[in-house]
Amino acid sequence: MQDEQAIRDTIAAWIRATAAGDIAELTTLMTDDAVFLTPGQSPMRRDDFMAQFLAAVEHVRIEASSEVQEIEIAGDWAYCWNRLDVKATPRAGGAPQHRAGYTLTIFRRDGGAWRLARDANLLA
Repeated sequence: MQDEQAIRDTIAAWIRATAAGDIAELTTLMTDDAVFLTPGQSPMRRDDFMAQFLAAVEHVRIEASSEVQEIEIAGDWAYCWNRLDVKATPRAGGAPQHRAGYTLTIFRRDGGAWRLARDANLLA
């Protein structure tokens, strides 16, 4: 139960850091070899994710909410699937874009903390 709460805390910290545009915090929440998968795109490594995130938050404010559906833990690995709801509001004004769907995230215990190692994002 303690590990499950730690994973939930990592997800909540990710949501807060995203909303704040805090790339420094996000980097502490993922492993050095993190990989992100999105439909129709090549796998994105950690450095590419950080570059795209920084470019995005220059132009939009991101708000998200997550509803954890399941967490399973096996030693130093865990997976979690969530229902994610994301709203990106242009900083220059205009209508926000809304995306919702499911994610499957693999976490790895790293230095005593649960960090995102792989993420498959199916938002539409």
